[in-house]
Amino acid sequence: MTDHVMDAAFRPAGLDRATQGVLGRGIDRVEGPAKVTGVADYAYEGTPERVAYAAIVGTPVGSGRILSIDARAAEAMPGVIAVLHGDPRMPAGESNSSALPLFDTDVILHLGQPVAVVVAEDQAIARDAAALVRVETEAGEDRFDVEAQPVDTDPAIGFVPPVDMGDLDAAMRDAAVTLDATYTTPVHFPAALEPHATTAWWDGDRLTVRSSNQVIGAARKTIAKVLKIDADKVRVLAPYVGGGFGGKTGVGPEAILAAIAAEAVGRPVKIALPRRQTAYVVHHRSHTTQRIRIAADERGVIQGMGHESVAAQNDDAPFLEPVPFGTIPLYRGESRRFRTDLVRVDLPASGAVRAPGEAVGTFGVECAMDELAVQLGIDPIELRRRNEPDCDPGSGKPFSTRRMLDCYTQGAERFGWPAAVPAPASVREGGWLIGIGMAASLRGNFTVQAQARVRLEADGRAAVECDMTDIGTGTYTILAQAAGEMLGLPVADVDVRLGDTDFPPTAGSGGSFGAGSAVSAVVLACEDILAELALRMNAAPEELSLKDGCVSAGGRQVKLADLLRGAPIVAMGKTGPGKESKRTSQASHGAHFVEVAVNAVSGEVRVRRMLGVFDVGRVLNRKTATSQIIGGMAWGIAYALTEEGVVDTRTGAFVNPDFGEYHVAVNADIPQLEAYFIEEIDDSANPAGAKGVGELGISGAGAAVANAIYNATGVRVRDFPVTLDKLLEGLPAV
Repeated sequence: MTDHVMDAAFRPAGLDRATQGVLGRGIDRVEGPAKVTGVADYAYEGTPERVAYAAIVGTPVGSGRILSIDARAAEAMPGVIAVLHGDPRMPAGESNSSALPLFDTDVILHLGQPVAVVVAEDQAIARDAAALVRVETEAGEDRFDVEAQPVDTDPAIGFVPPVDMGDLDAAMRDAAVTLDATYTTPVHFPAALEPHATTAWWDGDRLTVRSSNQVIGAARKTIAKVLKIDADKVRVLAPYVGGGFGGKTGVGPEAILAAIAAEAVGRPVKIALPRRQTAYVVHHRSHTTQRIRIAADERGVIQGMGHESVAAQNDDAPFLEPVPFGTIPLYRGESRRFRTDLVRVDLPASGAVRAPGEAVGTFGVECAMDELAVQLGIDPIELRRRNEPDCDPGSGKPFSTRRMLDCYTQGAERFGWPAAVPAPASVREGGWLIGIGMAASLRGNFTVQAQARVRLEADGRAAVECDMTDIGTGTYTILAQAAGEMLGLPVADVDVRLGDTDFPPTAGSGGSFGAGSAVSAVVLACEDILAELALRMNAAPEELSLKDGCVSAGGRQVKLADLLRGAPIVAMGKTGPGKESKRTSQASHGAHFVEVAVNAVSGEVRVRRMLGVFDVGRVLNRKTATSQIIGGMAWGIAYALTEEGVVDTRTGAFVNPDFGEYHVAVNADIPQLEAYFIEEIDDSANPAGAKGVGELGISGAGAAVANAIYNATGVRVRDFPVTLDKLLEGLPAV
C-alpha cells in the first residue's frame, strides 16, 4: 500500500508523465446512462422478498415531556404488522446529525421528534396507521423564537475557535472610515431531490442497510454503536445518492428505525421520509445574525475587521454554524475578531447544509465590503484588491496557491465590468432598474483520510473500489479518469465501484474534500502498479509510457494484457492530512459577477447575467466541475431571493417545510450561468493537486446578487432573502 500523508509537497510522478489525456477533460458521466434509463438503484428502490414498510411517528408538540404513547388504534388497523416504541437502544447524541429517535427519554426536544415507528404491509397503511398513534404530553417552556433567547457567548460546541487579535474596538474608534452593520440569514433546508430513505434487512446477526447517505463509513460506525453490535456485522450500501447538500452526512432516524423494525418483524423494512417530515428529522441550517465591523484608512485599506455572529441549536446537537469560517483568511487587517455565539432553542437540530459557514457568512462580509466601497467612492473590485493579503492574516501561514486577484481580473474582463460603476438607481430599461454587483468567493480546502483499491485485470482493464459516494457530483467519472490517466487506459476500460462499506474506506462526500482525497488514493495505488509494470519491462518507472492499453519503455512496446501474464495486479493507495496541510493555508477562491433587473413598480427581481471565475487547483473533469460550480451559483440566487424556512414561533412548527412553499430556484429563475477556471495545480493540497469545488460556487454568490440589487435600486437590504416587500418602500419614483 502506498501511504502518503502529505509530509512534503508531493505529486505522483506518474501523473506528470501520463499521456492518455483523459484527466481534466469534460467527459460525460459514466453512470449517466444507468440513471436516465432507470437501471441505477437508489435507497428505496428494489423490493426484497416479504418487504414491509414503515412510517415514523413524531411528537405533536415542540417542548415538554412525553407522558404516554397509545398505539392501540394503529395496531388494530388491517395490514399493520407492529408498532414499536420505547426501545432502550436509543441513547441521545449518537449521530453527527443528532436526528435519532430518543426512545430512552421522555424529554421533547422539538416538534416531530421521532418516538415510534409503525410497520405495515404497504406504505399507505403505515402512514395512515402512524396518524392514529396518540402521544400524550406535558407542556414545557417553549423556546421557539430564536431572537428572544439569551445568548451564550462561550459555547462549548463548534469546530471554528474564536479569533481575537489586536484591538478591534480601538481600530474602530481611530479609523478614518468605519462600517458597522448587522445582517441576518434565515433557516435553510438541504432540499435534496431524493428523499431520505433506507431499506434494511438482517441475515442472521448481520445487518445490511441500503441508505441515501453521503458518508457511509461513518454511518456504519454510528449504526453499529446505536444498535450495540460490532461494526463488521454492518454493511451500508449507497451506490447512488440523489443529492445530499449536507443533509445526508449523518445517520437519520429512518436508517436506525428501519434496522430495528427489520429485526423486530423478521422481514426487510423500507422507510422513506415524506417531504414535510424531512424538515423535522433532518437537520437544517441555523438562522444567523451577523455583525460586521470594518475599520479602514482613507484609501480603504482595512486595519481591523470583526465578524461576530449568533446561531441557534437545540439542547442535544453538537454542531454550531461556523459563520466566519470563510471570512478569516479573506482580507487583511491587523485587528481581528471572529466568533459565533449560541442560542438554545426547542427546534429540530441545525447542521451542515451546502457550504456551512461560507454560504451565509459571505452574505455579511461581502455585502459589507460593497457598502464600504460605496462609502469610500471606489470600485468594489479595487477595494478588494487593496485588501488582498500576502499570507493568511490570521495564522501567518503562506497560501498554498491563491489566484484571487486573477479571478477578479478575468471575471471583470469576461463580464464587461465598467471602468466606473453606475450610481445606484441610475440605469433604466423601460420599467426596469438595472444594476451590477460582484463578490469574492472562498472555500477552505481539506485533505482527509481515504483509501482506494485498484485492480489491473489480466485482460488489461482496470477496476477501482472504495466506499466513496457519488451524490450527483461525478465521482464515478473522475475516479475512472484518474485511473485511466495513470494506467494509459480509455475511461471505458475502467470500472468504478462505489458506495459499499465492504470496499476500502474514505471520508465520503462532504466538505468539498471527497474528490481530491479519493482521486489521490487512486493515483497512489496506480503508482504501485506502475512500479510493478516497470519491473516487468526491465525499466525504471520514469521510463514508462502508457497509452491506449500499451506500455512502452526502452524502445519496445507491450500490450498491458501480455505484460500481466494472466494474473491481475492489485494495489492499495492511502492518503490523508500531514505536515504540508499544516504548513500552508489552503482554500479555493473565486469571484462572482451579476447583472439584475428590478421592476420599478413591483420590486420583482430578475437575475439577467451571472458569471464567475474560480481557482480550484487541478480541474479533474471540466464538465462536472463546471456543473458543480453553476449549481452553487444557482443556490446562491435562491438564497438571495427566495429560500427561507419560516418558524411559527407559537408552536415550533415550520410554516413551509415542503417544495410547495420553500422556494428553491427553478429553471425560470436562473439565467445562463457561466463558470471559468484558472488552473494551477496545488501540490500542497493533495497528491492530485485538486482543491474543493462543490461548495465554492455558492460562497459569495448570493451576496453578489444582493449587491447588484442595491446598485439597481439604491435600496440596501440586510435581512435576507431580498423579497420584493423589502424593496417596495425604497424604490425610486417612476
